[in-house]
Amino acid sequence: MKAPAAPETGFASKSVPRHLARGLVGFGLIIGSIALTPLVGPAVLLAAPLGLIPLRGCPACWTIGLAQTISRGRLQRECVDGVCTLTAARRPGGEAP
Repeated sequence: MKAPAAPETGFASKSVPRHLARGLVGFGLIIGSIALTPLVGPAVLLAAPLGLIPLRGCPACWTIGLAQTISRGRLQRECVDGVCTLTAARRPGGEAP
């Protein structure tokens, strides 16, 4: 008996360029706030937490999301009787990639 597919959850974005843009903004704010501290003062460190918003909470989550975004559509999970396997997704023509 084949179990229904699990709903899509995770950290992936709709496209790789969109995910990379989020990373550029998030990491840019964090690194920029630390780098500018000697020039501007400690008040600029208030921008560092704002960098976590585009990263959806943590840099590690963003990295996991990048891997999920890149692999989206290339892999599929199938669960049968409580055992899940990861296989290459079938292309519309019926052949595996």
